[in-house]
Amino acid sequence: MEFKKIALVADVHDAAVKSIEKLKSKYDNVSADEADIIVALGGDGFMLATLHQYMGRGTPIFGMNLGTIGFLMNEFQEDGLVERLQRAEPIDLHPLAMNATDANGKDHSALAINEVSLLRELRLAAKIRITVDNVVRLDELICDGVLVSTAAGSTAYNLSAYGPILPLGAGLLALTPISAFRPRRWRGALLPQSTIVAFEVLDPELRPVSAVADFTEIRNVTRVEVRETDEVRPTLLFDPEHNLEERILREQFQP
Repeated sequence: MEFKKIALVADVHDAAVKSIEKLKSKYDNVSADEADIIVALGGDGFMLATLHQYMGRGTPIFGMNLGTIGFLMNEFQEDGLVERLQRAEPIDLHPLAMNATDANGKDHSALAINEVSLLRELRLAAKIRITVDNVVRLDELICDGVLVSTAAGSTAYNLSAYGPILPLGAGLLALTPISAFRPRRWRGALLPQSTIVAFEVLDPELRPVSAVADFTEIRNVTRVEVRETDEVRPTLLFDPEHNLEERILREQFQP
């Protein structure tokens, strides 16, 4: 792949700020609005924010890790950036569209690259009915919450909630409970990417629930619908020897 206009963006912490100044002194760069590729310096959180910010433009993003884990990032190197970008391999992500209705009857929509999660707001456990493609599959889940994760997000919150890691080409979503109380032995489900999942909050006044799509939180929801969207397809770029599919596979063998 050949890119002629590179934009450099960075997180606000010291390491990222110092690194972007060094790169700007070595490579020609333009604003993100003009670029045909964006190089993001930071951690996974900054990459997620960058993906959301430029999702509608379709500009591919190459991340270099200056954070903690860097699951969505490549190794940081000052030298050879242009050559790395030319060799980089693209991976298209498949975001989720969340449509939520709050207690006042107002509708909200947001996109999620990692997951859509429902979470209890107070000390009382949430009670949630789960419908899959218009069929009620779980009449009442008593829990701290529940989430729907993409393959790319399956190693994030989903994994912390003991959900499965999904290979990118599996064509699946993970439906994962968060601290389920009843049914006690339910551990979630694997669903086709085309599935529409709907959550109905039971007794929302006594047991309020919030819905979160990556960074967007809607409080006091009564109903949430989640489906994959084909309106946007963010593209990540990875070094050939260290791509996201390999990372997901490797993560499944971590002790």
